[in-house]
Amino acid sequence: MRRATFLLSKDPTTEHGGDIALSRLMMQLAREAFEVRSLCLSKESAPSPHPDVTRVAKPGVDTSLLLKSLRPNRSIVHGRYDVDAFRTAIEQSESDVYVAEHSYMAEPFLRSRKFGSPFVVNTVNTESQVWKVTRGLAGRIEAPRILRDEIRVARAADAIGTYDADEADMYRSKGVHDARWIDLTLEPAPRLNLTETARRLVFMGTRDWPPNQEAFQIALEYWPRIASGIEGAELCIIGAKASGTTDPVYPAGVRDLGFVDDLQEFLGTCRALIAPVATGGGVRVKILDAASKGLPVVGTSAAVGSLGTIFELPTFDHPEQFVAECRRYLLDRDAAVNAGRRLHDLNLARWEDRLPHTSVESLISAPLPGNLGSTT
Repeated sequence: MRRATFLLSKDPTTEHGGDIALSRLMMQLAREAFEVRSLCLSKESAPSPHPDVTRVAKPGVDTSLLLKSLRPNRSIVHGRYDVDAFRTAIEQSESDVYVAEHSYMAEPFLRSRKFGSPFVVNTVNTESQVWKVTRGLAGRIEAPRILRDEIRVARAADAIGTYDADEADMYRSKGVHDARWIDLTLEPAPRLNLTETARRLVFMGTRDWPPNQEAFQIALEYWPRIASGIEGAELCIIGAKASGTTDPVYPAGVRDLGFVDDLQEFLGTCRALIAPVATGGGVRVKILDAASKGLPVVGTSAAVGSLGTIFELPTFDHPEQFVAECRRYLLDRDAAVNAGRRLHDLNLARWEDRLPHTSVESLISAPLPGNLGSTT
C-alpha cells in the first residue's frame, strides 16, 4: 500500500482543538487508501507510544524568532515552524507522498532533500487573514508577509487543499491551478433528541484561538437582547478560556462551563449552537460537529462559510437578524427539533455517499503517478 506522511504542528495523540481534530479525521479517511504516518511537533519529550507517530520537540517562542524570520525574509509564523530537527526527521522518512497540515508546516519540507517528492498542502486556515484582523497593528504589518509565504508555499506544492471554497478560488486566481476545496464533514453521531430541551443556547470554542475569543465577546454583547423577556433563557459557554485574560462581567443567564464531562449528553439539552464569528476562513469544526449531531446552528457568514451550501444553512450577519434567529429557537422548541433533524439527515447522507472519503483520497492522490485528481 502507498504511504502518506502527514506533517503536523501539533501532537495528534495529546493535543486538542479544531485544527488537530480535523487533521485526525483527514488521516482516518486517508487510511482507507494509504498507509498513514505522521511527523509532529510535540511538547512531549518521550517518544510517542504510537508507532505511526514520530515526535520532534516543539521549539518555544522567544525574541530570536523575529531575527530568524527576518534573515530568510520569512514571516514570523513561517519562520517559527521552519525547524531544523523537523527537516531532519523528514529526510530520515520514506513516503510516497507528504501532506503538510498548515501552510507553514511546508517550510522544513521545502528545505529538505525530500523536496521533489509528491507534496500536498492542506492550508487549514488563512493565517494571514487571522493576523490581519485579530492582532492589532503588528498583525496588520505581518499579514502581507504571511500571505506572501502562503502563496509561495502553494505554488511549490503539487496540490493544495482548503477548508473554504473562497480560499481555493483565491489560490487559483494567484496561479495555483490545482487548489481545491476539501469537501470534509464529520462521521454522523447519534442524533440529539431536542424534544425536551429548555430555553438554552450554547457557544463552543477554544478561546486561545483569536477568532473564537472575538466571537465569545460578541456573544456576550448580543445576549441581553437575545434573552430579553424570555423567562429561563440561558447561554452556556463551552471551551477553554483564552490564556492571560480575566473573566468578563457575564450578563444574567450566561454560564461559562469550561469543559463538560459528556458533550453529547450536554448538547442534547440545548436548542442551538450560536456562532457570531467575525473572522472566518479555515477550520469550522464546531459547525461540522453540530451537523453530525443534529444541533441547529445560528451563524454568521464567517462562521459557516462554504458549509452553508452543504447544510442549507442561512447566515445572519446583521446583529438584529442574529438576535432574532436566536430568539426564535428559544421560543419555538419545534423549530429547533425540525432544524436539527434536517441537519443530521444531510450530514448522514453525505457520509453514506462517501463524499468526504473521496475528497481526501483525491487530494492526496493528485500528485502521484497515474492519478489526475480533480478540483472542486
